[in-house]
Amino acid sequence: MATAGEPVAREPKYYRLKRHLLELTQSSPPGTPVPPERTLAEEFDTSRTTVRQALAELVVEGRLERIQGKGTFVAKPKVAQSLQLTSYTEDMRAQGLEPASRLLEVGYVNADADLADLLRIREGARVLRIERLRLANGEPMAIEATHLSAKRFPGLRRHLTKYSSLYSALSAEYGVHLAQAEETIETALATPREAALLGTDTGLPMLLLSRHSLDEEGEPVEWVRSIYRGDRYKFLARLTRPAQ
Repeated sequence: MATAGEPVAREPKYYRLKRHLLELTQSSPPGTPVPPERTLAEEFDTSRTTVRQALAELVVEGRLERIQGKGTFVAKPKVAQSLQLTSYTEDMRAQGLEPASRLLEVGYVNADADLADLLRIREGARVLRIERLRLANGEPMAIEATHLSAKRFPGLRRHLTKYSSLYSALSAEYGVHLAQAEETIETALATPREAALLGTDTGLPMLLLSRHSLDEEGEPVEWVRSIYRGDRYKFLARLTRPAQ
């Protein structure tokens, strides 16, 4: 707090502009248009370059959404997903959203040393790779690539269309139930292909998840690499303090 006689620091134009835009996102419903760059530049007596920077940061943070050819709008709230061993279908339905998946690629690859170690198979063994585009209420949310041992799950490829989720297929056809997993979360920039599939901009920060799942006997079931839209997704973890 400033004392008598001390000069009061002036708030830089950039922060005043960004604060104004943040207040707009908090007080306006999703889909509300943001004033044009020229209008904001004139109102806050700053350059359009500064306006673009503030808008771009808020797009990355998921507070604003840029629609090509239409403008910038207040974004919908992020989907908050708890970190637990559930399927995408279960996660979305728990939030009142309608899940859907579009199969992008399915086929066999040969396991490299890292994948062979994760799945406990020999290097070069066949691995079924399933890549899907995940949607919620019709909106693209993530690209998920799942890897499973072809030897352990023979015929899985043809079973996929019969079930609403992969975990349901594993349970019904092979009696395999996931019991634990290790998941890492990092950041990555969207590639041109990922950006096109997810309806976002190339280079936008994404959430990169890697999940290594085991069954009830501790045997590896899958290794999954998922790219989630950082502007539409956040993860929630409930922590407990270990016993002393």
